[in-house]
Amino acid sequence: MKLLAFIMQTGGHIAGWRHPLATDRALCDVDYFVSCAQTAERGKFDAVFFADSLGYPGSRSAETFEGQETPKLDPLLLLSAVAPETRRIGLIGTASTTYNEPYPTARRFATLDHISRGRAGWNIVTSTMENEAHNHGFESHMGHAERYERAAEFLEAARKLWDSWQSGALLADRASGRYADASRISAVNHAGRHFRIAGPLNLPRSPQQHPVLVQAGASADGKAFAASCAEVIFTSHPAIGSAIALRREMHERAAAFGRAKDAIKVLPAITPYIGRTREEAREFKQELDELIPLPIALDKLETLLGGFDLSDHDLDDPLPALPPEYLQVQSSTRDRVLEAAGHEGATIRKLAYQVAGGRTSSAAIGTAEDVADMLSEWYEAGAADGFIISPPVLASGLEVFVDQVVPILQARGLFRKDYAGETLRDHLGLAMPVNRYEEDPRLRTQPEIW
Repeated sequence: MKLLAFIMQTGGHIAGWRHPLATDRALCDVDYFVSCAQTAERGKFDAVFFADSLGYPGSRSAETFEGQETPKLDPLLLLSAVAPETRRIGLIGTASTTYNEPYPTARRFATLDHISRGRAGWNIVTSTMENEAHNHGFESHMGHAERYERAAEFLEAARKLWDSWQSGALLADRASGRYADASRISAVNHAGRHFRIAGPLNLPRSPQQHPVLVQAGASADGKAFAASCAEVIFTSHPAIGSAIALRREMHERAAAFGRAKDAIKVLPAITPYIGRTREEAREFKQELDELIPLPIALDKLETLLGGFDLSDHDLDDPLPALPPEYLQVQSSTRDRVLEAAGHEGATIRKLAYQVAGGRTSSAAIGTAEDVADMLSEWYEAGAADGFIISPPVLASGLEVFVDQVVPILQARGLFRKDYAGETLRDHLGLAMPVNRYEEDPRLRTQPEIW
């Protein structure tokens, strides 16, 4: 199985930062992130995974803002600092296609791939928060369908740029005085609805040709986009049955684009709560849940419901039916909340703590053996190609997983004991991308700059 370590602030649990085991005031400290990456590398993880956003989510009040970890270092700058302190582990960073441009983004990821000698991955997001729009000069956030249309064109342009230097283009021949072979460098001449880019990229091909492409969209548009291009798909499922169904669906969708099953790795996110006994693990989860202030839990629930205001409702009543305008936009997370709201005894208060405690992952609660059993069951049942591990408290939770769960998986023959390759593509068993200009030289055009 594949394992990615999700370095979500100082814990995958929304109140993880308040726990005594959490690393204190770490989010602007590069040594904290380096240490987490080195721990994951010691556990032979495929990669570390850093989320990002370009603004703040809306909050009910200053109180809800103040109660959450908010600092976020730029993930590509951060991973460039992590790269020389690690040797084999993959480095996946998030970049938005809504509030970036293809040329500098392609260049930054190519740079990271060069710096890390082939370990870069790009988590492609389309952004979701209004504040991100306001930070980039827009009055409102771009519509869902338009964001994915822009994302598809953005990625196509980036791929052309990565392909613009073919193999053999870099010569550095002192005797002849030729540094590059111009016949092996092509313009891209991209002209679409959203972007016009001449090219070529001002960097030669990186070790992986392209970074590994990661995507987490779970809406219909998100699934279609992921099926067309993603190599790793980040999912979140409460049960094995829905995870199996999603993996099968993504294989079918990928096949419709002419892609093979092994071209994509479907990885559900799991938050492991590990104790010496099952009771200790349950107490650990409860302890963390009790650290969530009620306003933050309600804010999280309202956000997942598309901004629906619950302030006039009794918190011990069931969730009211959402007005039609809150159901028009595609949202798989909202739909999962509504599904949970239909369960017997589900009140607004319980739902708020449930969604806040879960954050982006399913929970695995028990001993190290119990957690290994769950991962083994899901993997062997075809629910996953591996998992994105989001420890509830960092850095201690990752250390516990590496020291206690990984050896069990290794003993069962389900996880590597050492790295067999050098690049992230090697670790994940992904093929090198085909360079379009090498595959069809007729596509090559001379850049306008010479």
